[in-house]
Amino acid sequence: MKKITIVIDGPAGAGKSTVSQHLAKRLNYVYLDTGALYRAIALAARQKNIPPTNSKKLYELCCQCRISFKKMKGKQKVYLNGKDVTSALRIPPLSLLASHYSKLPLVRKALLRHQRKLGEKGGMVAEGRDLGTVVFPHAELKFFLVASLKERSKRRYLELKDKKHSLKQIEKEIQKRDQQDRERALAPLKKAKDAIEIDTTTMTIDQVVSEMYKQVILSTKDFK
Repeated sequence: MKKITIVIDGPAGAGKSTVSQHLAKRLNYVYLDTGALYRAIALAARQKNIPPTNSKKLYELCCQCRISFKKMKGKQKVYLNGKDVTSALRIPPLSLLASHYSKLPLVRKALLRHQRKLGEKGGMVAEGRDLGTVVFPHAELKFFLVASLKERSKRRYLELKDKKHSLKQIEKEIQKRDQQDRERALAPLKKAKDAIEIDTTTMTIDQVVSEMYKQVILSTKDFK
C-alpha cells in the first residue's frame, strides 16, 4: 500500500494533535505537529524579546532556530535548540502569541519550506490550520476537525497540569484565537474544499481515529 500524505486541520482543541499521533502510530507514519513549529518560534522570540514588528531580527531567529521532534517513552517531544520545550508550548498565552507571529509572511515562508521538505516522501500525518489549503494543497487525504467551543475549552483545561488558568479564561482565549486565525489575511484557518469534516464533540479518540483509518484505506486503494 502506497504511503500518502495526510493533513488534519481545524481550530484549537478540536482534537487534531491527539488523533494525529494515534493515526500516525496506527499507520506507522511520521507525525508532524506544525503548530509546535510556530509556537517554538514564538517562544524563542519572547525569550530574546523580539517583537513581531522587528522583521530583520525575527528572520535571523527563524534561520538560527533548531526545532526537532523526538519520541520519548511513546510520546513525542519538541526540542528548541536542544532543550525540551514540550510543556512550555502548551501554555494558552503562548498559543495567542504564536498566532501573531504566524501572521508574518517571513515566518510562514521560513517554515513552509521546512514542512514541505518533510512531506516530500509521503508516509506522514501532519496537523495544523492551513495545511490543506496552503502547505500541502495536493495532499492525497485531508481532514478538517471541529468541536463545540465548550468541549474544546474543557479539553485544553484538562491538558494543563498546573491549572493556573480557569476554564472560563481558557474559553475566552480559545475564542479569541479562533477569531485571529479566521480573520488573518495570510493563510487563514479555512477548510479545504476537498477535506472531510469530522465533528469530534461527542466522539472518543478511538472513534475519530477509526473513522479516519477507514478513509485512509479507501483513499489508498487508488494509489496501489
